[in-house]
Amino acid sequence: MPNKEKRHKKIQEIVSKEEISTQADLVERLREEGYAVTQATVSRDINELRLVRVPLGRGKHKYALAPIQLEEDVAREVAHRFREFVKDVDRGENILVVRTADGHASGIALLIDKLQRDDVVGTLAGEDTILVVARTSGDAENLCQDFAAFMA
Repeated sequence: MPNKEKRHKKIQEIVSKEEISTQADLVERLREEGYAVTQATVSRDINELRLVRVPLGRGKHKYALAPIQLEEDVAREVAHRFREFVKDVDRGENILVVRTADGHASGIALLIDKLQRDDVVGTLAGEDTILVVARTSGDAENLCQDFAAFMA
């Protein structure tokens, strides 16, 4: 098994068993396990594994595996996450910009991807912003309305 696969499996194991709240914490844990990693590598791994940050309460968060698989679970989770973490949705032609609370963009983008809507070409997430590319301007308008309904 290539080193990256082993590292990904170890990351999944660590975040499923421990409260890892920052990339630096994850770098430290991986180094303890014998993986020579940089924060940039861990950042890419978090993105590739589509880890989400979940609230622990009192302003604390931890990384977790995205557990949602069934279509109805995804729709319910999208609505929940939108109400909790999405601050604004804006549209320009066929592109939507979804603003989230810090650290929640990649998790919400993963959920949008899991909706598997034909009108969504793809998503791109940063720390607090998601770009959603719709097939057409009309699709983007419908998505904007759907996302606004999720926030209500």
